[in-house]
Amino acid sequence: MPSTPKRKRPAAARDVHLALALLVTAAVLLALSATARDARARQQGGTRQRVEKPPEVIDDEDVLKIDTDLVLVDVTVTDAGGRPVRGLRPEDFKLYEDGEERAVAFLNVERREGSERPVAVVFAVDVSGSMTPEEMARLQSAMRAFSEKLSNRPASFALMSFGMSAKILQSFTSDPHKLDHALERLARETNGLSTHAYDAVDDAVRLLVRKAPSTLDHRLLKRAVVVVTDGFPVGDVVSPSTVIERANEAEVSIYSVTLPSYSRLLAPASAERAPLPTPLDVSGLVEKTGGENVYANTKDYEPLFRALAEEVTSTYVLAFYPPEEKRRDGRSHTIRVEAPRGLSVRQNRTTVKAVKSKP
Repeated sequence: MPSTPKRKRPAAARDVHLALALLVTAAVLLALSATARDARARQQGGTRQRVEKPPEVIDDEDVLKIDTDLVLVDVTVTDAGGRPVRGLRPEDFKLYEDGEERAVAFLNVERREGSERPVAVVFAVDVSGSMTPEEMARLQSAMRAFSEKLSNRPASFALMSFGMSAKILQSFTSDPHKLDHALERLARETNGLSTHAYDAVDDAVRLLVRKAPSTLDHRLLKRAVVVVTDGFPVGDVVSPSTVIERANEAEVSIYSVTLPSYSRLLAPASAERAPLPTPLDVSGLVEKTGGENVYANTKDYEPLFRALAEEVTSTYVLAFYPPEEKRRDGRSHTIRVEAPRGLSVRQNRTTVKAVKSKP
């Protein structure tokens, strides 16, 4: 029986099927291309967003989550008269790492009203014998004025005495009665004839690290040491450079109040005469941690301490993301912040050491 010949598909039908096949293939290729493009975008998205995202202004009411890649810098800005300047915006600052400009990721600002930035302050007071009883009485009153100036914000204070060794008279407290009691004890403290100022500041920084976390209720905590001395350290075990390094790592600013005893030993003090630089001044301990040296040349210390309290709380916190290759290289990198022309800037640190990546 003869076989039945196969019927041929019409040419038009073949063309339709071919066109459909091409369309399906094109759709699949487009989908694969879009998927690959999205994957690349996700890989690069984190870095790109960090670079392109405009700087953010964060006040103390915002919940703050610190990214471990962020580098924070406390900055104090003053005018030509030395008065703190408030109200600056992120675009008013220029921030450089190793000489290369970095985008400001956010700016945490102080506010005159409402919820203010919390602070933790350690008073470290020289009781080595160089302070007169009259100076001690005025100092106690001035430190009370300092704490009262900060009563509008979450604030805690610790008190240390030092001479040949440091002694904690009161750990961190927000209770003014406890602080008053500790200040009364301070007048009865004596601690040898040596002035271990650097050792005492080092102990104060360690106390802040242990007892005053860097954030409080999701807000950045300002940590500071106020050292009250004649400015003539003697017999220290720890070097100034070591204290500076530890303070920088802990984001602690150091302020010094130099009493007139030391200056009187070298030259007669007078209101018209500029105070003589002390060894503490030239050590860089204050300058390299963003603090300030102040001199108690008058009989009334209270205005000085109130101004110092204003200084401690008049800071901006700037943050930036280092480039990927510098985040885990284990090296020290320089940081420099510039403010608008005519204004001066002090930073709590001028270098930052990156964590070394584990092999």
